[in-house]
Amino acid sequence: MTEAACRVSGLSVVYRTDAVLVDVDLTVPVGAVMGVVGPNGAGKSTLVKAMLGLVRPLTGTVEFFGRSLGEVRARVGYVPQSSAIEADFPITVHDAVLTGTYGELGWWGRPRRAEHHRADQALDRVGLVELGRRPIGELSGGQRQRVLLARALVQDPALFVLDEPFQGVDAHSQRAIADVLEELRSDGRTVLAVHHDLATVQEHCDHVTLLNRHVIASGPRAEVFTRDAVRTTYGAATSDEFGGLPA
Repeated sequence: MTEAACRVSGLSVVYRTDAVLVDVDLTVPVGAVMGVVGPNGAGKSTLVKAMLGLVRPLTGTVEFFGRSLGEVRARVGYVPQSSAIEADFPITVHDAVLTGTYGELGWWGRPRRAEHHRADQALDRVGLVELGRRPIGELSGGQRQRVLLARALVQDPALFVLDEPFQGVDAHSQRAIADVLEELRSDGRTVLAVHHDLATVQEHCDHVTLLNRHVIASGPRAEVFTRDAVRTTYGAATSDEFGGLPA
């Protein structure tokens, strides 16, 4: 059996009386770059938040590398949407990235030269090292998204979970984020990313989960990312631009 970086079994989430996710099963193999794709309201962001314990599920279990999240938390890095950063929060770009080291330092630990150097290296990877001393509120949305990615990079996790990393960011930031994801793929890291753009799934992802409250299909992109599966996920009104997909 292929080693799983993450395994979700029977996950259901209900908001009041609205079933947002229903009996979701999902396996992310180690080394995969998996895109979670589906229409607005399909439960994509809820899925990753429930996996990470940020939303309480009604039913189901989630394992990371065969264990509970609490046992392997240091091996899992989370990159939320850029709106997770308060624009008026009084912190510099460098210090925001540095918070990614706090988990290993413990309650009383203080960042040393080594941690500051790692923060600068992470900022360099996302193309923002020259803005390290700038207040985070002065950055664009795309730049703030790259800061959140750098904060995860400084943790050096084995699995990266990203919620809409390309949503609402400028073209330069999209390219910078895509380059980092390609580096992670080359390094054998695992990536699970909520992804909104069907047209670029084949460029960024080698595994795909098609989701609309429940899983329509999940697995290697060449096997599951088909025209019929996309139409089932999105409904009959899918764009002709996806006509090049296999049936």
